[in-house]
Amino acid sequence: MGKYKRILLKLSGEALASVENTVDPGTLSKVVSIIQSALDQKVEVGIVVGGGNIFRGAALAEAGMNRVTGDHMGMLATVINALAISDACNRANINALVMSGFPIGGGVCDPVDHNKAKQALSQGKVVIFSAGTGSPCFTTDTGAVLRGIEIGADIVFKATKVDGIYTDDPVKNPDATRYESLSFNEAIEKNLQIMDTAAFALCREHNLDICVFSMLEDPNTLSNILKGESFGTIVSQQ
Repeated sequence: MGKYKRILLKLSGEALASVENTVDPGTLSKVVSIIQSALDQKVEVGIVVGGGNIFRGAALAEAGMNRVTGDHMGMLATVINALAISDACNRANINALVMSGFPIGGGVCDPVDHNKAKQALSQGKVVIFSAGTGSPCFTTDTGAVLRGIEIGADIVFKATKVDGIYTDDPVKNPDATRYESLSFNEAIEKNLQIMDTAAFALCREHNLDICVFSMLEDPNTLSNILKGESFGTIVSQQ
């Protein structure tokens, strides 16, 4: 058995989009293959997905929208993405369950229940958590860490557009260098924007490691990390 038995995978909403589609079918297929590669290694998979491909509450708050209203809209966007991933999983014969941070009726999805989630994970189901923490003013990164703690995940994997955490934005600064590892204190003190301070602080308090990596460029990256290979940046207590 590998190092990790249960993981929490954080997917950005932007990663699901393409130029043509808000939720791209090809990208969904790639996500499903990544999930399957983890399941094939007998790793239990919980997922938290963002909603930035549909709606970014923080951006519209800067333009004058009420922050709480914007965040509620953003959380609903994550539900749409979670349902899309769930449908893609189920079509690939992967049993998936969607849970929401706030109640949604009509049989759309279940409310978050950490006991039911852990039971479903132990049965080999993929549990997709949506609506962030269920409250405004928190990012989906914080929601991912919270769900990781609740389900007893061994690590939080955050899939990004770059292959780890850098000293600066590598897209804007070609001289930026990648960290192989960081402590939570260093990540907070350096104000690294890859995750918000609340997420790092929660991980520090609960001794929950984070691995930041690029997933969608090479769908084998997560599988390779689970096999013990070194990719991305690890943030831990050190």
